[in-house]
Amino acid sequence: MSKFPYSDLVLEHFKHPRNVGEIEDPDGKATEGSPACGDMVSVHIKVDEETKTIADIKFQSYGCASNIATGSIITELAKGKTLDEAKKITWKEASEALGGLPPIKAHCSVLAVEGLRSAIRDYEERHGLVTEKVPTTSEVVEKRLKKVMNPLSGLDLVRTKLVSDIEVKEGKVKVVIDLPSNHQFANSIREEVIEKIEPLWDVEEVEVVFTE
Repeated sequence: MSKFPYSDLVLEHFKHPRNVGEIEDPDGKATEGSPACGDMVSVHIKVDEETKTIADIKFQSYGCASNIATGSIITELAKGKTLDEAKKITWKEASEALGGLPPIKAHCSVLAVEGLRSAIRDYEERHGLVTEKVPTTSEVVEKRLKKVMNPLSGLDLVRTKLVSDIEVKEGKVKVVIDLPSNHQFANSIREEVIEKIEPLWDVEEVEVVFTE
């Protein structure tokens, strides 16, 4: 009989995950992965303005035991740390804190770490704390649009070829989506596109246009 691949600690965090849920009105939030790939992690953070520490953190996971366990341990590791300290948490640390993960499941801890880092970056962008001020280009916008889901398929807008054009000019970003404006998901897609692009430091206006 083959040995069960998960440590007792992984199973403990899987069965009784810490910090599950959402934070109402979070200071930073992010989602990594996609439901179509089978693994997805959302991270919400509340930040203490004075100390720049993570006062509260919650996660939601749609995936396997490793995904849920790493989301749980990442929130435990990050709570109470400064943003700079939390940014340095690695997937290896998460895996070690869980007593090790099967190599085939390493991507689950990577996803949880990416979710944490993206939520911190979201906070920093919204509060003018980004130090690396790289000019926004259509490539930067496209990368962000890869985080916006196409509800019809569970994959992102770029992979499902719904983004037909991106224009970036003098602080204005225009994104053309290949869907009719009265489509049932048009409004939620528009809101999510704006939410992902607006925080960029040099973007003043985001326009989402539908093709019909």
